[in-house]
Amino acid sequence: MMRLLAIFCILISLAAPAAAQGRETLGRGWLLTNDLLGDTHDRWRSGSLASSRVWGPGWNGALPGRFGEVIELRFNGEIFSPENLARPAAGDRPFAGALSLGLHTHFARGGIDYAVGADIVLTGPMTGLDDFQGLVHDVLGGRDISRPVRNAQVANDVNPTLVIEAGRDLGFGANARLRPFVEARWGFETMIRAGADLTIGQLGQGGLMIRDPATGHRYATIAEPHVGTSFVLGVDTAYVDRSEVLSSARGFRLTDARNRVRAGVNWQGAKGGSLFYGLTWLDKEFKAQRESQIVGSVRLKLKF
Repeated sequence: MMRLLAIFCILISLAAPAAAQGRETLGRGWLLTNDLLGDTHDRWRSGSLASSRVWGPGWNGALPGRFGEVIELRFNGEIFSPENLARPAAGDRPFAGALSLGLHTHFARGGIDYAVGADIVLTGPMTGLDDFQGLVHDVLGGRDISRPVRNAQVANDVNPTLVIEAGRDLGFGANARLRPFVEARWGFETMIRAGADLTIGQLGQGGLMIRDPATGHRYATIAEPHVGTSFVLGVDTAYVDRSEVLSSARGFRLTDARNRVRAGVNWQGAKGGSLFYGLTWLDKEFKAQRESQIVGSVRLKLKF
Protein backbone atom coordinates (compact mmCIF):
# COMPACT_ATOMS: atom_id res chain seq x y z
CA MET A 1 0.00 0.00 0.00
CA MET A 2 2.86 2.40 0.75
CA ARG A 3 4.28 1.74 -2.71
CA LEU A 4 0.89 2.53 -4.25
CA LEU A 5 0.61 5.81 -2.35
CA ALA A 6 4.17 6.80 -3.23
CA ILE A 7 3.57 6.33 -6.98
CA PHE A 8 0.30 8.25 -6.88
CA CYS A 9 1.93 11.09 -4.94
CA ILE A 10 4.72 11.36 -7.53
CA LEU A 11 2.21 11.73 -10.37
CA ILE A 12 0.17 14.31 -8.46
CA SER A 13 3.33 16.27 -7.65
CA LEU A 14 4.18 16.31 -11.36
CA ALA A 15 0.69 17.58 -12.20
CA ALA A 16 0.76 20.39 -9.62
CA PRO A 17 3.51 22.49 -11.28
CA ALA A 18 1.88 21.96 -14.70
CA ALA A 19 -1.36 23.32 -13.31
CA ALA A 20 0.33 26.28 -11.64
CA GLN A 21 2.39 27.58 -14.58
CA GLY A 22 -0.03 30.11 -16.00
CA ARG A 23 -2.86 27.63 -16.16
CA GLU A 24 -6.33 27.55 -14.69
CA THR A 25 -8.80 24.73 -14.14
CA LEU A 26 -10.76 24.41 -17.38
CA GLY A 27 -13.07 21.59 -16.37
CA ARG A 28 -13.54 18.17 -14.90
CA GLY A 29 -15.64 15.13 -15.72
CA TRP A 30 -16.30 11.52 -14.83
CA LEU A 31 -18.15 8.42 -15.99
CA LEU A 32 -19.36 5.48 -13.90
CA THR A 33 -19.88 2.12 -15.61
CA ASN A 34 -21.31 -1.08 -14.17
CA ASP A 35 -22.61 -4.37 -15.51
CA LEU A 36 -25.65 -4.08 -13.23
CA LEU A 37 -26.69 -0.93 -15.15
CA GLY A 38 -26.66 -2.93 -18.39
CA ASP A 39 -27.68 -6.58 -18.57
CA THR A 40 -28.04 -6.68 -14.72
CA HIS A 41 -25.32 -9.30 -14.22
CA ASP A 42 -22.08 -8.85 -12.28
CA ARG A 43 -19.29 -10.42 -14.29
CA TRP A 44 -16.19 -9.95 -16.50
CA ARG A 45 -16.03 -6.16 -17.06
CA SER A 46 -17.83 -5.72 -13.76
CA GLY A 47 -17.45 -1.99 -13.09
CA SER A 48 -15.25 1.05 -13.66
CA LEU A 49 -14.88 4.74 -12.86
CA ALA A 50 -13.13 7.20 -15.18
CA SER A 51 -12.37 10.71 -13.93
CA SER A 52 -10.44 13.66 -15.40
CA ARG A 53 -9.41 17.17 -14.43
CA VAL A 54 -8.10 19.57 -17.10
CA TRP A 55 -5.87 22.66 -16.84
CA GLY A 56 -4.81 25.21 -19.46
CA PRO A 57 -4.14 28.91 -20.06
CA GLY A 58 -7.72 29.39 -21.27
CA TRP A 59 -10.35 27.92 -23.56
CA ASN A 60 -11.73 29.47 -26.74
CA GLY A 61 -13.76 26.47 -27.88
CA ALA A 62 -10.94 24.71 -29.75
CA LEU A 63 -7.83 22.72 -28.88
CA PRO A 64 -4.50 24.59 -28.98
CA GLY A 65 -1.84 23.65 -31.50
CA ARG A 66 0.94 23.25 -28.98
CA PHE A 67 1.82 20.00 -27.20
CA GLY A 68 1.60 20.33 -23.40
CA GLU A 69 -0.52 23.49 -23.28
CA VAL A 70 -3.70 21.69 -22.13
CA ILE A 71 -2.96 19.13 -19.40
CA GLU A 72 -5.28 16.41 -18.10
CA LEU A 73 -4.85 14.46 -14.87
CA ARG A 74 -6.64 11.17 -15.50
CA PHE A 75 -7.78 8.58 -12.94
CA ASN A 76 -9.30 5.19 -13.71
CA GLY A 77 -10.41 2.33 -11.52
CA GLU A 78 -11.75 -0.96 -12.85
CA ILE A 79 -12.83 -4.33 -11.53
CA PHE A 80 -12.62 -7.47 -13.68
CA SER A 81 -14.21 -10.64 -12.36
CA PRO A 82 -15.20 -14.17 -13.31
CA GLU A 83 -18.84 -14.89 -14.08
CA ASN A 84 -19.28 -16.62 -10.72
CA LEU A 85 -17.42 -14.97 -7.82
CA ALA A 86 -17.91 -17.96 -5.53
CA ARG A 87 -17.17 -20.91 -7.83
CA PRO A 88 -15.92 -19.76 -11.25
CA ALA A 89 -15.94 -22.16 -14.17
CA ALA A 90 -12.66 -23.67 -15.31
CA GLY A 91 -10.93 -21.31 -17.73
CA ASP A 92 -12.87 -18.19 -16.66
CA ARG A 93 -10.93 -14.99 -16.13
CA PRO A 94 -9.39 -14.29 -12.70
CA PHE A 95 -10.53 -11.48 -10.46
CA ALA A 96 -8.47 -8.33 -11.00
CA GLY A 97 -8.51 -4.83 -9.58
CA ALA A 98 -6.76 -2.04 -11.51
CA LEU A 99 -6.12 1.58 -10.50
CA SER A 100 -4.40 4.06 -12.76
CA LEU A 101 -3.28 7.67 -12.62
CA GLY A 102 -1.74 9.54 -15.52
CA LEU A 103 -0.92 12.80 -17.27
CA HIS A 104 -2.18 13.52 -20.79
CA THR A 105 -2.09 16.47 -23.13
CA HIS A 106 -4.60 17.48 -25.83
CA PHE A 107 -3.78 19.46 -28.97
CA ALA A 108 -4.73 19.77 -32.66
CA ARG A 109 -2.59 19.87 -35.77
CA GLY A 110 -3.57 19.67 -39.42
CA GLY A 111 -7.24 19.27 -38.55
CA ILE A 112 -6.56 16.23 -36.36
CA ASP A 113 -7.18 16.17 -32.59
CA TYR A 114 -4.56 14.34 -30.54
CA ALA A 115 -4.54 13.02 -26.97
CA VAL A 116 -1.14 11.76 -25.81
CA GLY A 117 -0.14 10.65 -22.35
CA ALA A 118 1.13 8.08 -19.90
CA ASP A 119 -0.47 6.24 -16.99
CA ILE A 120 0.76 4.14 -14.11
CA VAL A 121 -1.57 1.14 -13.75
CA LEU A 122 -1.52 -0.79 -10.47
CA THR A 123 -3.02 -4.25 -10.15
CA GLY A 124 -3.51 -6.80 -7.42
CA PRO A 125 -4.63 -6.94 -3.79
CA MET A 126 -2.71 -3.73 -3.02
CA THR A 127 -5.43 -1.77 -4.86
CA GLY A 128 -8.00 -2.89 -2.27
CA LEU A 129 -10.63 -3.35 -4.96
CA ASP A 130 -11.41 -6.92 -3.90
CA ASP A 131 -12.33 -5.61 -0.44
CA PHE A 132 -14.26 -2.72 -2.02
CA GLN A 133 -16.37 -5.05 -4.16
CA GLY A 134 -16.98 -7.27 -1.15
CA LEU A 135 -18.21 -4.23 0.83
CA VAL A 136 -20.51 -3.13 -2.01
CA HIS A 137 -21.99 -6.62 -2.22
CA ASP A 138 -22.52 -6.69 1.55
CA VAL A 139 -24.48 -3.42 1.33
CA LEU A 140 -26.37 -3.89 -1.95
CA GLY A 141 -26.50 -7.66 -2.16
CA GLY A 142 -24.63 -10.07 -4.39
CA ARG A 143 -22.29 -13.03 -4.22
CA ASP A 144 -19.37 -12.88 -1.82
CA ILE A 145 -15.91 -13.23 -3.30
CA SER A 146 -14.71 -16.67 -2.23
CA ARG A 147 -11.29 -17.18 -0.68
CA PRO A 148 -10.02 -19.25 -3.67
CA VAL A 149 -11.04 -16.42 -6.05
CA ARG A 150 -9.21 -13.85 -3.91
CA ASN A 151 -6.12 -16.04 -3.74
CA ALA A 152 -6.10 -16.57 -7.52
CA GLN A 153 -6.56 -12.90 -8.45
CA VAL A 154 -4.09 -11.04 -10.66
CA ALA A 155 -0.98 -10.30 -8.59
CA ASN A 156 0.41 -6.98 -7.39
CA ASP A 157 2.18 -5.22 -10.24
CA VAL A 158 3.01 -1.78 -11.64
CA ASN A 159 2.43 -1.26 -15.36
CA PRO A 160 3.59 1.95 -17.10
CA THR A 161 1.23 2.57 -20.03
CA LEU A 162 1.40 4.88 -23.05
CA VAL A 163 -1.79 6.06 -24.76
CA ILE A 164 -2.18 7.91 -28.08
CA GLU A 165 -5.49 8.80 -29.73
CA ALA A 166 -6.09 10.72 -32.96
CA GLY A 167 -9.53 11.77 -34.18
CA ARG A 168 -11.27 14.23 -36.46
CA ASP A 169 -14.79 15.70 -36.45
CA LEU A 170 -16.69 15.62 -39.74
CA GLY A 171 -19.84 17.75 -39.81
CA PHE A 172 -23.11 16.63 -41.42
CA GLY A 173 -25.39 19.65 -41.22
CA ALA A 174 -25.94 21.71 -38.10
CA ASN A 175 -26.76 18.88 -35.71
CA ALA A 176 -24.78 15.80 -36.73
CA ARG A 177 -21.10 15.04 -36.47
CA LEU A 178 -19.09 11.90 -37.24
CA ARG A 179 -15.76 11.38 -35.48
CA PRO A 180 -13.49 8.60 -36.81
CA PHE A 181 -10.57 7.80 -34.51
CA VAL A 182 -7.62 5.50 -33.96
CA GLU A 183 -6.07 4.67 -30.59
CA ALA A 184 -2.91 2.85 -29.56
CA ARG A 185 -2.06 1.55 -26.08
CA TRP A 186 1.11 -0.05 -24.81
CA GLY A 187 1.65 -1.50 -21.33
CA PHE A 188 -1.23 -2.71 -19.18
CA GLU A 189 -2.97 -3.79 -22.38
CA THR A 190 -1.14 -3.48 -25.68
CA MET A 191 -3.57 -2.88 -28.54
CA ILE A 192 -4.53 -0.79 -31.51
CA ARG A 193 -8.15 0.29 -31.94
CA ALA A 194 -10.11 2.02 -34.69
CA GLY A 195 -13.71 3.19 -34.80
CA ALA A 196 -16.10 6.12 -35.09
CA ASP A 197 -18.66 8.04 -33.02
CA LEU A 198 -21.77 9.77 -34.32
CA THR A 199 -23.30 12.65 -32.32
CA ILE A 200 -26.79 13.91 -33.20
CA GLY A 201 -27.56 17.20 -31.46
CA GLN A 202 -25.46 20.15 -30.32
CA LEU A 203 -24.21 18.63 -27.08
CA GLY A 204 -20.78 17.06 -27.30
CA GLN A 205 -19.64 19.29 -30.16
CA GLY A 206 -17.91 22.19 -28.44
CA GLY A 207 -15.97 21.09 -25.37
CA LEU A 208 -13.16 18.69 -24.56
CA MET A 209 -14.32 15.08 -24.47
CA ILE A 210 -12.31 12.24 -22.91
CA ARG A 211 -12.69 8.62 -24.02
CA ASP A 212 -13.52 6.08 -21.33
CA PRO A 213 -11.19 3.08 -21.81
CA ALA A 214 -13.76 0.47 -20.74
CA THR A 215 -16.66 1.43 -23.03
CA GLY A 216 -15.37 3.99 -25.53
CA HIS A 217 -18.02 6.52 -24.47
CA ARG A 218 -16.68 10.08 -24.38
CA TYR A 219 -17.42 12.22 -21.32
CA ALA A 220 -17.26 16.01 -21.20
CA THR A 221 -14.67 17.81 -19.07
CA ILE A 222 -15.13 21.39 -20.31
CA ALA A 223 -18.64 22.83 -19.98
CA GLU A 224 -20.61 23.68 -23.12
CA PRO A 225 -23.23 26.42 -23.52
CA HIS A 226 -25.72 24.20 -25.37
CA VAL A 227 -29.06 23.29 -23.78
CA GLY A 228 -31.11 20.28 -24.80
CA THR A 229 -30.65 16.63 -25.67
CA SER A 230 -28.21 14.80 -27.89
CA PHE A 231 -27.75 11.17 -28.92
CA VAL A 232 -24.51 9.31 -29.48
CA LEU A 233 -23.72 6.11 -31.35
CA GLY A 234 -20.32 4.49 -31.59
CA VAL A 235 -18.54 1.39 -32.79
CA ASP A 236 -14.92 0.27 -32.71
CA THR A 237 -12.76 -2.80 -32.97
CA ALA A 238 -9.33 -3.58 -31.54
CA TYR A 239 -6.50 -6.00 -32.04
CA VAL A 240 -5.09 -6.83 -28.60
CA ASP A 241 -1.54 -8.17 -28.55
CA ARG A 242 -1.29 -8.75 -24.78
CA SER A 243 -3.16 -8.10 -21.55
CA GLU A 244 -1.95 -8.14 -17.95
CA VAL A 245 -5.39 -9.31 -16.76
CA LEU A 246 -5.70 -12.06 -19.40
CA SER A 247 -2.12 -13.26 -19.42
CA SER A 248 -0.95 -15.97 -21.79
CA ALA A 249 1.12 -17.28 -18.87
CA ARG A 250 -2.19 -18.32 -17.28
CA GLY A 251 -3.23 -20.04 -20.48
CA PHE A 252 -5.64 -17.40 -21.83
CA ARG A 253 -6.13 -17.07 -25.57
CA LEU A 254 -7.34 -13.62 -26.59
CA THR A 255 -10.12 -13.26 -29.16
CA ASP A 256 -9.12 -12.27 -32.69
CA ALA A 257 -10.90 -8.90 -32.32
CA ARG A 258 -12.29 -6.96 -29.36
CA ASN A 259 -15.45 -5.24 -30.61
CA ARG A 260 -17.69 -2.63 -28.93
CA VAL A 261 -20.99 -1.03 -29.93
CA ARG A 262 -22.42 1.81 -27.83
CA ALA A 263 -25.34 4.20 -27.68
CA GLY A 264 -26.28 6.94 -25.25
CA VAL A 265 -28.35 10.03 -24.54
CA ASN A 266 -27.12 13.26 -22.97
CA TRP A 267 -29.28 16.03 -21.53
CA GLN A 268 -28.14 19.46 -20.35
CA GLY A 269 -30.28 22.09 -18.65
CA ALA A 270 -30.19 25.87 -18.79
CA LYS A 271 -28.44 26.10 -15.40
CA GLY A 272 -25.64 23.75 -16.42
CA GLY A 273 -26.92 20.53 -14.89
CA SER A 274 -26.56 17.44 -17.06
CA LEU A 275 -27.34 13.74 -17.21
CA PHE A 276 -25.85 11.03 -19.40
CA TYR A 277 -26.87 7.38 -19.72
CA GLY A 278 -25.37 4.95 -22.19
CA LEU A 279 -25.24 1.24 -22.99
CA THR A 280 -22.28 -0.62 -24.46
CA TRP A 281 -22.20 -4.09 -25.97
CA LEU A 282 -18.81 -5.68 -25.27
CA ASP A 283 -17.76 -8.62 -27.39
CA LYS A 284 -15.98 -11.61 -25.85
CA GLU A 285 -12.39 -10.77 -24.85
CA PHE A 286 -10.97 -14.30 -24.50
CA LYS A 287 -11.75 -17.60 -26.20
CA ALA A 288 -13.22 -19.28 -23.12
CA GLN A 289 -15.60 -16.40 -22.31
CA ARG A 290 -19.10 -17.86 -22.50
CA GLU A 291 -20.84 -14.90 -24.13
CA SER A 292 -20.72 -11.15 -24.72
CA GLN A 293 -22.09 -8.64 -22.20
CA ILE A 294 -23.86 -5.27 -21.98
CA VAL A 295 -22.76 -2.62 -19.47
CA GLY A 296 -24.40 0.67 -18.55
CA SER A 297 -22.73 4.04 -17.95
CA VAL A 298 -23.99 7.14 -16.11
CA ARG A 299 -22.84 10.67 -15.39
CA LEU A 300 -24.78 13.21 -13.37
CA LYS A 301 -23.97 16.89 -12.85
CA LEU A 302 -26.18 18.97 -10.58
CA LYS A 303 -26.42 22.77 -10.72
CA PHE A 304 -28.70 24.81 -8.44
